Amino acid sequence: MASALSSLRYGDSLSVVAISGATAVLCEAISWLLIYRTATYNSLRASIERHSRKLDSMKSTSSASGAAPSSQPASSRAKKMDRVESSLKDASRELSLAKLKSGAVVAAVLFVVFGLLNSLFEGRAVAKLPFAPVPLVQRMSHRGLPGNDPTDCAMVFLYFLCSMSIRTNLQKLLGFTPPRAAAGAGGGLFAMPDPKVN
Repeated sequence: MASALSSLRYGDSLSVVAISGATAVLCEAISWLLIYRTATYNSLRASIERHSRKLDSMKSTSSASGAAPSSQPASSRAKKMDRVESSLKDASRELSLAKLKSGAVVAAVLFVVFGLLNSLFEGRAVAKLPFAPVPLVQRMSHRGLPGNDPTDCAMVFLYFLCSMSIRTNLQKLLGFTPPRAAAGAGGGLFAMPDPKVN
């Protein structure tokens, strides 16, 4: 495919973009096969959404009933909110661990594709940038290219930009983005410590 497109004016650029798109589709297919179709993922996602709705309703009722006397003492409501927050964080952490398993397979695929592209486009400018990038970005955009033209774009830079944008948008399109509550809960493998616990 790369050789068929290289005869075109923007052939190298189109080749990198097409390979990046195909890689994103392949990686999302692997993720669907290993994560998104499993019952564990679906139950964790439903649990995160349920806990986040419950936490939001608890926060809204506590702020709305701040002036009015309530049937529950404030400490009891705070304890319930803490329990719901901790269960939300636990579910987010478990979701991150479930995604980590397929992340290794996807990373291996990306390394193989990157090595293939690197060997195909080594020392060739695949695009021309319409600007001279700042020196920090120029190190990546001009990596491995002969000459001193700062507007020459290496395959690494174009592939990096394409993979980030295509894969993120593909995840949104397919509905594979994690629940917003998972990101807001401070979940993940390395969560921030709770300031309430001393």
